[in-house]
Amino acid sequence: MKKPGKPGGGPRALHTKVRKKSGLKESSRRWLERHLNDPYVHRAKAEGYRSRAAYKLTEIDDRYRLLRPGMRVIDLGAAPGGWCQVAAQRVGSTEDDVRVVGIDYLDMDPVPGAVILKMDFLDADAPDRLMEALGGAPDLVLSDMAAPTTGHRRTDHLRTMHLCEVAADFAISVLKPGGHFLTKTFQGGTEAELLDRLKRSFRSVHHVKPSASRAESVELYLLAKDFKGRE
Repeated sequence: MKKPGKPGGGPRALHTKVRKKSGLKESSRRWLERHLNDPYVHRAKAEGYRSRAAYKLTEIDDRYRLLRPGMRVIDLGAAPGGWCQVAAQRVGSTEDDVRVVGIDYLDMDPVPGAVILKMDFLDADAPDRLMEALGGAPDLVLSDMAAPTTGHRRTDHLRTMHLCEVAADFAISVLKPGGHFLTKTFQGGTEAELLDRLKRSFRSVHHVKPSASRAESVELYLLAKDFKGRE
């Protein structure tokens, strides 16, 4: 698998049109057209990554240096596996020395160098199963989880924020001192209580929007660095 280049050196903009007479709903036609013209989608396919989301993590890691050889990593909401691929590559995780564990209730193909648990992270026994599979405290907890959309913006926001809060609770309970936590959230939607808790538990907290996130998307990433440790 090729190591990804910088987004600025990616493929040129594409201009594929999807005909309105194709039988698709207008919203579906627009989504398909955007997908077909997305340079990150084409790069992911060319470079062997499961999804365009891989470039969100690589960009954040290139900037903040989260992934280092030998680290242990947990990936929450791992499907289809792009973040597990990047993490395994950058920490040097192998079948003989697994350093990356992912979890998702969706089916996904195996990821070389990673253990994948097919279960819901919200299940009561999920945290113990993750820690058992990893074999030690993680240096980094990743979460790209988002609740299935209902079409009601406020409901979707609250459901995804709940996942963000549960992921933060988990990270604070298992991280090594000095570890990091990265989670998806929404612009203007990070609850003050969650931010306050992260600021108490980590030495720095950042909002990050990588260029691989679509400009029109409200998604944002919340990065908490350098865990202070549990009292």
